[in-house]
Amino acid sequence: MRILHVYKDYFPVLGGIENHIKVLAEAQAGAGHKVIVLVCDPGRGSRVEELNGVRVVKAGRLGTFASMPLSLRQWIYLARLRPDVVHVHSPYPLGEVGVWLLKPHVPLVITYHSDVVRQKGWLKVYGPILRRVLQRAARILPTSSKYLDSSKWLQPVRDHCTVVPLGVDHQRFAPPPEPFPGPPTLLFVGRLRYYKGLDTLLRAMVYLPSDVRLRVVGTGPMLVPWELLAAELDLVPRVEFVGEVSDADLPAQYHQASLFVLPANARSEAFGMVLTEAMASGLPCVTTEVGTGTSWVVQDGVTGAVVPPEDPQALADVLVELLSQPARLREMGVAGRARVETEFTQDRSVDRVMRVYESFV
Repeated sequence: MRILHVYKDYFPVLGGIENHIKVLAEAQAGAGHKVIVLVCDPGRGSRVEELNGVRVVKAGRLGTFASMPLSLRQWIYLARLRPDVVHVHSPYPLGEVGVWLLKPHVPLVITYHSDVVRQKGWLKVYGPILRRVLQRAARILPTSSKYLDSSKWLQPVRDHCTVVPLGVDHQRFAPPPEPFPGPPTLLFVGRLRYYKGLDTLLRAMVYLPSDVRLRVVGTGPMLVPWELLAAELDLVPRVEFVGEVSDADLPAQYHQASLFVLPANARSEAFGMVLTEAMASGLPCVTTEVGTGTSWVVQDGVTGAVVPPEDPQALADVLVELLSQPARLREMGVAGRARVETEFTQDRSVDRVMRVYESFV
């Protein structure tokens, strides 16, 4: 089968969508399929690379507008390629419209990672086109049933949807035989963007016992503001901003923590791959109810806890309660690991996608 994935970025750009495409494309190529990933190059020039059996076409871009690259070259490549199936990773208007216009007779699969949340003005123009693109798709793959139920864009095309959760390399994150010794340590991993809600967690730290530590892994546009907030709250001795870590070192960050926290505050946090990494590592998770996959991946009271967003006191209350019950934390960690093995492995995710392709190719 000739498979074409379309998005704006690819490895080594880091992100949940980019990582998902990489895992999917490499697994498909490893199974003998001809796989091309069509993305945009950071610069104006175009290039073609072979990475782990995947042909990666990086089309030169003219610039970037509202976080979206502008690339006529990507459409030229799209017009020339002859795939059996096109798999667009949404939200990506440039790719969605390009496939809609240039590949009307090729089966279109859309992994629906998230609604367009922040660029509401842009949606006034693009919304009618998005509805037509979704109606034209052979299959739409929301990453959780919670997102399918809560997205106004998916409701009219619900009968075109099949839920396919994202997958994690559960073997790489296998829990250590014994808990890491040391003070109670909360962990946050992710790009430091507004919707991650790290400011809520920092404000909650004020209400926690003084021996509780927080480790923040990742960087991004909110790094400096949140470092300043930690200083303003007199938390510098208790909060460590680690920065980026390598893939090889990432599992150790989970293994050295007591509890994982993702305090998201907007629907832009659509699934929470870091939650599956934490659960695969045997960590209980605390997250927020924003109407997306976060409160579906984490089962409240079973694999962790779900609290209201942007409520430092409510978050602190739950953290204090859980940290005071080591046995319950261990039970939640075991339950989380079991949930990953059942629902969120990479092999299972890839297999679900391939079964969708095979239903119409």
